[in-house]
Amino acid sequence: MKRILLLVFVFCFYGAGSFAQKTIGLDNWFNHETNAKTGKIFHYTWDDKEMSGFSQLGDVFVKHGAELKTIVSHPDSKSLKGVDVYIIVDPDTTKENPTPNYVEAADVKFLKNWVSKGGVLLLMSNDGPNCEFTHFNKLAQVFGFHFNPKTCNPVVNRQWEMGAETNLPNHPLFAGVNKIYMKEVSSITLTQNAKPVLKDGDAIYIAETQFGKGYVLAVGDPWLYNEYIDHQLLPESFENLKAANNLADLLLKKVGK
Repeated sequence: MKRILLLVFVFCFYGAGSFAQKTIGLDNWFNHETNAKTGKIFHYTWDDKEMSGFSQLGDVFVKHGAELKTIVSHPDSKSLKGVDVYIIVDPDTTKENPTPNYVEAADVKFLKNWVSKGGVLLLMSNDGPNCEFTHFNKLAQVFGFHFNPKTCNPVVNRQWEMGAETNLPNHPLFAGVNKIYMKEVSSITLTQNAKPVLKDGDAIYIAETQFGKGYVLAVGDPWLYNEYIDHQLLPESFENLKAANNLADLLLKKVGK
């Protein structure tokens, strides 16, 4: 009986939302590449288990108690219904997709409102030649970010240390992390209330902002895809997987705040 009363007390004190499973929605509208060999959608998707996929990052979110969802249409009240964290990664160029779905004014208006009401948004670009910047930045700039079409941290072959970041800040994203790998990153220019999270010299690679009741994190690279999340390729000194766990924890804790 005491145990039941304790559970009721905890439920009432913290609220039902604390026990609800959170949903991570990954965009597959702005990023919608087709593998020429298989004819299947791939590249930064939950289902892609090859080096190009986000399947291992998805596993990290599931480990933290989240549910995964793929968003196959533009963001609106229907497609993002029940979604707590929305991730947009590397919108297509015409080289990657002959008929790309660009970020439009209606998308910007909806996501501005969605975040202000408490949504958590993760924006991940890519380096200069490999991301559509013009339309993507129309969304990013609402939150105080501008992704620069540059290539920072170029890495030659497997010279891993060229992509090493060791001057990591005191931030939940890097708790207990000493070294990460970030290869070929676009830098970010900040305005409004956006704040840098990770800098390399004068270049900002990761930034964040509180926006209304919501939160937005911007990263200048897809960063944690299968190729570089664990140690299948990366030397043991890199701690991208630990950072991925911190990322999941950070975003999920921002939900509902």
